[in-house]
Formats: sequence, C-alpha cells, structure tokens
Amino acid sequence: MKSKSSTQKTNVVLIMADDLGYECLGCYGGTSYRTPNLDSLAATGMRFNHAYALPLCTPTRVQMMTGKYNFRNWQAFGIFDPNEKTFGHHLKGAGYKTCISGKWQLYSYNPPDYEPEWRGKGMRPDESGFDEYCLWHTEHTEMKGSRYAHPVIQQNGKYLENTEGKYGPDIFTAYINDFIERHQDEPFFVYYPMALTHGPFQPTPHSGDWKVDRHRSNRTYFGDMVEYMDTVIGRIVQKLDELGLRENTLLLFFGDNGSPREVTSRLGDQEIQGGKGLSTDAGTRVPLIANWKGTTPSGVACDDLIDCSDFLPTLMELAETQLPEDEIFDGRSFLPQLYGERGNPREWIFAHHDPLPGWGKDGYYLQRWAQDKCWKLYDDGRLFHIQTDVLEEHPISAGEGGEDASDARKKLQLVLARMH
Repeated sequence: MKSKSSTQKTNVVLIMADDLGYECLGCYGGTSYRTPNLDSLAATGMRFNHAYALPLCTPTRVQMMTGKYNFRNWQAFGIFDPNEKTFGHHLKGAGYKTCISGKWQLYSYNPPDYEPEWRGKGMRPDESGFDEYCLWHTEHTEMKGSRYAHPVIQQNGKYLENTEGKYGPDIFTAYINDFIERHQDEPFFVYYPMALTHGPFQPTPHSGDWKVDRHRSNRTYFGDMVEYMDTVIGRIVQKLDELGLRENTLLLFFGDNGSPREVTSRLGDQEIQGGKGLSTDAGTRVPLIANWKGTTPSGVACDDLIDCSDFLPTLMELAETQLPEDEIFDGRSFLPQLYGERGNPREWIFAHHDPLPGWGKDGYYLQRWAQDKCWKLYDDGRLFHIQTDVLEEHPISAGEGGEDASDARKKLQLVLARMH
C-alpha cells in the first residue's frame, strides 16, 4: 500500500458523466447496459451507495468545482462567476499540472433573444485554473454546434479543423491521454466533464447506424451512449496502466445528475425511470466510484453520505494543501475512507437548488432540502421516509409518523435553519 506520508503527490483523474443515474451501471445492479470498465474499477476499488448531486448539471458543476453550496455563489444557469476559484486553481497552486477536457457550458448560455443581460457573462476556460483545455460549448450557446458527430471543439483558444467523420468523446479522451503522457513525470490533475450521456441521443462509432446517419436522434441510442462512455473510460485506464501510473493515480467517477426522464433502465428486476431535474433520488442519487490501485480497499461498498461539495476538500487533503481560511467551504473530505479508514462521515446533506435565471428553465423554482440516508425534509415542511418512499409520494405531516419521524424533522430542521 502506498504510504500516506510519501512526498510524491498523487495524480488525480476526475471523470463526471453527464445525465447518468446509478441504475445504469452493472456494479450498482443495473442490467440494461454493459459497463465492464466501470464495473472493474468498482470491483477493484470502492463504490459509494449514497452519493448525491443536484438535479441539473450547472448547479452540480458549480458546487463541485468550488466546494460551496449554490446559495453562496450562484449567478445563472450555464454561467460561472469569473471571480470564483475552481479546484483547477487550487490544485495548480498546489503544484499540479491541470487539464480539463469535455463539456464547458459555463459562459454565455442564453440565446440572443432570451434574458440578454446574461450574454457574454460567465467564466471562460482560460480563466478556470486549467493549464490546458479541450472543450465543447466554450462561447455563445448558438455557436456550440455538435458535441458528438462532427463536433465543434476548442483546444487552448483555437477551434479544431477537420472534425468531419470524428466523434467528440474520442477527441476529448485522446487529448486527456496525450496530456497524461506528456506530464507523466510530474503531478497532474485531469478533470473530464463528459459529453456522454446527455442528449441528443445519437449513434456512437460502435452503433450500427453510425455510417448511415450519425446525426439521427432517437432515445434508443441511449444504451449505446452509456456503453461508449464506458469504452472511453477504459482507454484512460489503459493509458495509466501502460505508463505505470495506476498506483500513483486516484481515479474518481461521478454523475452530475440523474438519467434523462425519457429513459427507463432496469435495476435488477425493477424498472427505473430517469429523474433528471427532479429533487428525488431519481434526479440526485448518482454513481461514485473511487479506484487508487494498491490504496483503496478492493470491492468495498461504502454507505457514507457524499455530496458534490466534498470533492474539493478531498483533493486538497490529498495534495496536502490547505484551502484559504478567509473563505467558507461546505464540503467534507472523504479521503480517509479511500484509505480504508472510518474518516468523519457526514450526518446529513443539504441542497439549495435554483437553476434560475436561464434559458429553458422557466418551470423550475427554488428548492431547499436536508436529508440523511433515511429521511428528507424540504423547507416547506414536507418530510419523507426516503428508504421506503423513494419517489417521495407520501409526505409525513408534522406530528405524524411516530417518534422517529419527529426526531428526524427536528434534526433536519436545524440543518435548514443553519443555511439561511
């Protein structure tokens, strides 16, 4: 096992799938799709059963990259405050070479005729703390183009030419592997916010229709996209193996929110409808896999609560570097658990979800809740026993549900009160 006192910094590859609930992976009991590479990482590493994101991508990404609940720094959907510091900034300051590849979508999200005051606002990739980038959707939203077949991709300020016949996730992954090879002799941090498995649901290079009509959209291609996501992750693992870096690299895989609502997948004998955008487990409970060869225990399923604010303090503890003391950070490191120790697990998770303002988000509204592994309380007073009422169909009114419900309400109400 790698010594925790080693002076050599540990590399990090953090991969985040787009619109992928836990039910899609075989290691969580999913039976609809083949995910052998992620299943192998879970079998030789750790799988977390109670990892939570926010219901939509930008809220999760902002919280994850800054380690702060959204009420502290939220501006608008698809907008990232340019005055904020990301985990790229923090790890670069800790001596890491940093790379981001995949989906950006944190600058000028609205089209020209919708809330134009947000046009040209947000953070640009070259301000984000990453030394190098290879990204889709870096400019105004109407310029974003395809993320899949014949993609529009910007690398370090220049748009790629001649992407005809190519597939975006192949380009993102190849860039990561090239970065790893070039920086194998120094500590590196790679953040891969994937394009997969977000719609449009289109053929992958492994689909039978790829050569026929690669721009065709149909939700039946979602399964192909899940499996291709697993394939490109396997390429990164293979590169780390080839370079002999697995024992000094922490691999993390996370989901930014639940699966699309138009998709139904099988979890054992159950049919699970995706819940992207919903505050239930279907929209917020996501896969989290950690694999650090020779360090993380093998085949362990951890029941600790994890939320997306926890990544920054975990990575900073790994880098043996302190976060600034003059700022408030909300996450809690789960690094001890990766060493097989008990650590200091959370007793609750808090969520502040308000994706407004933003194009296409008019049906949303502010939701705030606190939960543990059994109970969930919204700030409007609705309490649910989420172990038995996963879809939150049976609210428990104050004074009902017995002593356990009363105790849970009191505990979670204190959390909500703290966060005003």
